[in-house]
Amino acid sequence: MIPRHLKIGVYFLLMAVLILSGYLWRLKRHAASIPRVAEAAHVAPPQAGPREQVTLYVAYDDPGMLMARGASVPLSEGRQQRADAVLRALLNQYLAEDSPHQIAAGSEIRNVYLVDPGLAVVDLSSAMADGHRSGILVEELTIVSIVQTLSSNVPGINRVKFLVDGKERETLAGHADLSSVYDTSNVAQLAERLKAGQ
Repeated sequence: MIPRHLKIGVYFLLMAVLILSGYLWRLKRHAASIPRVAEAAHVAPPQAGPREQVTLYVAYDDPGMLMARGASVPLSEGRQQRADAVLRALLNQYLAEDSPHQIAAGSEIRNVYLVDPGLAVVDLSSAMADGHRSGILVEELTIVSIVQTLSSNVPGINRVKFLVDGKERETLAGHADLSSVYDTSNVAQLAERLKAGQ
């Protein structure tokens, strides 16, 4: 025979479970009725103020090449701001409708950190990594384009590391390695071969 106090305890536990289930159901219904906020669009660099000419290394998928293009970005005193401005200008090239190297809508470079005298850490958005086309060449073009643009416009950078939403990730979209640190002199040699279309 089951003791009376155990029966009463089980009864109260079952009532608590039913009440909490009802409460959770109401919370879910309420959350579903709240309209979702659209994902923030990529923010373009500010247009006002003095500007300077920089060189962007733009990827072209069709011939599988990298080409240098001039661009105008806001003049900045600090290396950090300069790094951020040149990479945002590069990304704007890729987000344009007539881009030679399309990347996913909503892609952005969340931040660029200049960690020690020679290391830059580039934090990509998950929209950029998750929506990137998979393939050895297209992923390699993206990485080389970013590293070469950054190292040629910001003095003193000799290594570049990639993160996605502030976390380590093995590959960009299955091929290009994001787990290692890129040496800019090695990337510059690869960029030269890609500029020649080899």
